[in-house]
Amino acid sequence: MRLKSSLAAAAACVLWAGLPAAVPAQETGAELARNKACMACHQVDSKRVGPPLRSVAERYAGQGDAMVQYLADKIRNGGRGAWGAVPMPAQRQVGEDEARQLAQWILSLAPAKPE
Repeated sequence: MRLKSSLAAAAACVLWAGLPAAVPAQETGAELARNKACMACHQVDSKRVGPPLRSVAERYAGQGDAMVQYLADKIRNGGRGAWGAVPMPAQRQVGEDEARQLAQWILSLAPAKPE
């Protein structure tokens, strides 16, 4: 019982000290893209090394939920030939959940289609 009390007290001290929580706040897609160095090769509206992210969104817009996983796999595993001669290297520093979040954000960049 004494061990439980000591652990609870230690946890309370950590929280009181204002140390960051164990679970980081969720980042927006744009923040995640900057933090994972996507923007070193991509921009939203203009070509850099890779295609503009809005062009990626336009190409794959409206193709269903499977497209999120397809793009997430491309982010993590890389690819070649879909956008020209320059291959995209694998981005293993991007976790699976982060890759899905990035893919969802990229797809959200497609302009809304007029009805």
